[in-house]
Parts: sequence; structure tokens; C-alpha cells
Amino acid sequence: MARKNLIEVSAAEESAPDTSASITAVRPIAGFIAPGGRSAPIGGITKTLGSITQKFERAQDIEKQLAEGQTIVELDTGLVDGSFISDRLGIDAVELSELVDQIKNHGQQVPILVRPHPEAKGRYQVAYGHRRLAAVKKLDIKVRAVIRELSDTELVVSQGQENNARTNLSYIERALFAVRLEERSFSRETIMAAIGVDKAALSKMISVVRAMPVEVIEAIGAAPEVGRRRWMDFAEHLLRAKVKVKELLTLLSADNCTILSSNQRFQVAVDALSQKQEKLSAHTKAWTPDDDSVRVALKNNAKKAILTLEAANGPRFADWITENLEELYETFRKSIKEATGD
Repeated sequence: MARKNLIEVSAAEESAPDTSASITAVRPIAGFIAPGGRSAPIGGITKTLGSITQKFERAQDIEKQLAEGQTIVELDTGLVDGSFISDRLGIDAVELSELVDQIKNHGQQVPILVRPHPEAKGRYQVAYGHRRLAAVKKLDIKVRAVIRELSDTELVVSQGQENNARTNLSYIERALFAVRLEERSFSRETIMAAIGVDKAALSKMISVVRAMPVEVIEAIGAAPEVGRRRWMDFAEHLLRAKVKVKELLTLLSADNCTILSSNQRFQVAVDALSQKQEKLSAHTKAWTPDDDSVRVALKNNAKKAILTLEAANGPRFADWITENLEELYETFRKSIKEATGD
């Protein structure tokens, strides 16, 4: 089989080679097709196609790296370690099962990219292809790989750009990857190249992750349907509701929650915060005398209290309280002194 057939990539991560189609020197990755010659569209369509073009170009560059003079070898999966920085919040079991079936039926069409492990002689470290490696491990066969000498910076940029081209990482996974890179002292320029975003977008990504405990993000998972705005709202609710992280983690780790999808776990966490917020903001007490001539309701939270007086004597009782506020407040202060001993 010719080399150019070995590195073909389609919309699904692996698929059978299309022998009926003409084979070009550089092939699109993840289903992106080179934009044809046409007049420039207007408005939001221009922006959308511009983004697609950029991802297509990154995909071309990735395949070109594999195609130009790289030898594809077969490695024992036991000798291959993951990247030193994780970019995923787990691998979806359904997607992994589909990938296993594809490789089983059609072979591993796309090699992974590895480098010689910098700290363990005879071992290798993945730059990209973690899902393919996981699928091959399940099949108990050797993994097809390209071996390249890569610095740490080259590895993380290749790792991030390949994921950007495939668009298979969720927003929070990309944001968490950015934070992990920053914690490893990579420059903002390197992180922007790896994530494929500008400075402003990167700052927002990092702020989202910094706004909440990482343990909560990891317990929820990738949540591919949840974008930046919803994650930011969630972080704000978490702060306001004052829910203990331990309580939330206990909820998310319960058996009836772990079987849910990560999108569903995100909603469970949001609902839990909403319920907690309601309890904190709506403490209500009520009092009524035997003759039911007045009804008093007190609704309060940490910053405000609302006293409501109703029924026949409600308005008159409210007037009396207002006229005797000084005396009532002095009685209140004395009760505090007696209680505290001050």
C-alpha cells in the first residue's frame, strides 16, 4: 500500500480508504474540504468560512508533516506513554467503541505521532493520537506511528493543532489544556499557537477555568454542548450559592450521576446550585396571633430582610412599629448585650 493511502483522514477519525477518489499530495483532515473559488460572501458567513479555511490549512500542515519523508513504524502499545500534558477529560466510551470497530474492520489508517521519551530510554511519548492509541490497545495489536524528535514546545503545539483541526475537544477541555500549559510556564504565544485562538479568546478561556475548582470541572467532564458563557454563569452561581465543593463532588460522583453523559452532569450541577441559592435567599418565618387579626411574614437572606404585615390589624400594627422603632431597637441592643456579655 502506498504511503499516501496510509495517512488519509476522514470525518470520523478512522475510515476505509476511498480507492475511487483521486489521491492528492496533501489530503484534508477531519472532513474539511478546501474552499473552492467563489466570490467573497458577506456578514457572518465570511467569518465562518474563514474559520473553516484556517482549520483546513492546519489539517493540511499536519498531514504534510506525516507525509513528507516520515517512516511509519509499528510499536508495542506497552512502550507508548501519553503526552506529559493531558488535553482530554476522558475518552467517550461510545466514540471509543466506534473507533475500535473502524480500526478492526479497516485497519489503523492514520498513524499517531510520537517522540522518543525524554526520560525513559526505549519508550515513546504521544504528541497526538491518544484516541487511536486507546482503541488499538483494546484490540491488543501494535500501533502504527511516526517517530519524530520534538521539543516540549513542538509537542504541545502539534498536540493542540491536531485537536483544533479535528474539532473534537470541547470548550472546557481546550480551556483546561490552556491553563495546564500556562502552569508549565509555556508562553502565551506558544499556548495561542497550540489552542488556535487569539490573545483575547485565550484570556477568557483561562479566566473560566480559574473561576472554579478544577476538581468540579473534572467531575463534570467534557460537556461538549456547553460553551464559555454557560461555564462562566456556572462559576458565578457556584460562588454565590456558597456550596461546599465537597458536597458538589459527592453529588457528581454518585452512581446515579456517573452513568449520565457529561452534558447531563453539568445540568445536574447547575440544578443543585439553583436549589441551594433559593434556600439561601428565601428564609421565611411567619407569626399570627390567636385572633388572626394580623399576619407577619419575615423573608430574609444574608443582606436583606423584608417584613410583611397583613390582615385587619396589619397596617395599624406596622404604623405602631414605626412609631416605636427607637424603643424597640434599644430593647434589641440590650438583648444582644445580655446574650454576648458585652
